[in-house]
Amino acid sequence: MAGASNIDVFCRVVDNFGDAGVCWRLARQLAAERGLRVRLWIDDLAALGRIEPALDAHVPGQRCRGVEVLRWNDAFAAVDPAEAVIEAFGCGLPEPYLEAMARLPRKPCWINLEYLSAEPWTRTHHGLPSPHPRLPLTKYFYFPGFGADTGGLLRERGLAERRNAFRASAAGQAAFWQRLGLAPVQSGELRVSLFCYANEAAGALLAAWAGGGQTVHCVVPEGPVLGSVARFFGAGKAAAGDVFRRGNLTLRVLPFVDQDSYDRLLWACDLNFVRGEDSFVRAQWAGRPLVWQAYPQAEGAHFAKLAAFLDLYCAELAAPAGQALRGLTLAWNGAAEAPELAAAWAACSGALDALARHAERWEKRQETVPDLAARLVEFMENRVK
Repeated sequence: MAGASNIDVFCRVVDNFGDAGVCWRLARQLAAERGLRVRLWIDDLAALGRIEPALDAHVPGQRCRGVEVLRWNDAFAAVDPAEAVIEAFGCGLPEPYLEAMARLPRKPCWINLEYLSAEPWTRTHHGLPSPHPRLPLTKYFYFPGFGADTGGLLRERGLAERRNAFRASAAGQAAFWQRLGLAPVQSGELRVSLFCYANEAAGALLAAWAGGGQTVHCVVPEGPVLGSVARFFGAGKAAAGDVFRRGNLTLRVLPFVDQDSYDRLLWACDLNFVRGEDSFVRAQWAGRPLVWQAYPQAEGAHFAKLAAFLDLYCAELAAPAGQALRGLTLAWNGAAEAPELAAAWAACSGALDALARHAERWEKRQETVPDLAARLVEFMENRVK
């Protein structure tokens, strides 16, 4: 990179591993593909360790996959700032670090990496500068997004090729399912991944699957929805390794898996329920139908993000399938105007073939947009001289 050779990424974990997941993918990509010296400052090493098994969560400073990973403590020791700095999701930089940035004759390129949204206003705000009120520093707002006028989406090199090779190998898929303790997908079976926040609609969704006319095999990574799973099946608790059956539904609880294994889970399933940002983006690269649970925000602010994405995603989808996906997504997110969940699932299940074709088209279209890491580097090159 002509503009900078090193970069610091700051991350506070507030979104059930999602913040850590985004920052870790970005840090790894910047180091591996761009040759940058990357330091990731993160306040919760245990959360990062859940998705990166090569990391030792008890070591406050270590190298992992080409990235220097450091525990971000409240008592932040003085360090030399990097030439470029990414403040993830408005987490705020440590005051000693800001002061050190301000003392440098050549100021670092300071980027506030925002949350992903399809809302139109993010495109007009993308890249805007914001002078610090007290220090001689300028921060730039950087919005990931779904078009060339945004910051793009995280996508490492060769991702589509690895996915296609995995899908082309029946033996590889069988081995993957075997490692998770499952048989390969059977004829006529719908295999679904369910990764979500705590959700009051979970019981109704499981009931629709159990009472429906199709065999559903649902895999659920460990997470806050397990309370709803246990209540639905009348169990005291639900934990990794548990298998539950009711009607036409079989549900298996998986241990929390690393990022690469989660990608393969998305590739191998027929339908993916995802949440937040990291799994949401990875489900789009899977090219499979998806149902998104937006991160719940105060006063229902997340419904605007949800509607903006649905408007964009469904724009070129035939009306019946688009209406079915919209209805199920709104019901899953608890929107007031949503249809009853069982009816929403019935409509959506009848449209899965059309949704699968659309998911593939959408993925290919997004591949034509430069990825977020590449666009970030270009942005920084123009501001670090």
